[in-house]
Amino acid sequence: MRHDEFIGQVQARAHLGGRDKAERASRATLETLGERVPEGLADKLAAQLPHEIGENLRRTEVYGGLGTGEHFGRHEFVQRVAARAGVDEPRALYLARVVLEVTGQATQGGIMNKVRDSLPEDLRDLVTSGSRGAIHHGATHHGG
Repeated sequence: MRHDEFIGQVQARAHLGGRDKAERASRATLETLGERVPEGLADKLAAQLPHEIGENLRRTEVYGGLGTGEHFGRHEFVQRVAARAGVDEPRALYLARVVLEVTGQATQGGIMNKVRDSLPEDLRDLVTSGSRGAIHHGATHHGG
């Protein structure tokens, strides 16, 4: 998938008024994801995306030899996306779902499964929920 196609898909699915908003939503989501996932995984994911898109993941990686990203849950993830994208939190949650859906379609193999598995339970459904349908809100954990 090329850069223009990636941004076009985000713009269309999120019903955004301009490509600049789609660029900002993509950057906000992927920078935040880059902060959260292990740095090696962020690099692998970035390598499968158009260069300009992948750089958003690499920009905020946490280095220092620890090999892991920052530890935060859904609330903090959504807050960071909202602040970066300049939108409210419900909109940020939806934009993150759209960007991660397009990211999944732009990659091959099981990379998005590895991304999902690296996240805490309350963040995993952001990767799998897609741009349509409901998503579980809140930090309630179910047994199992």
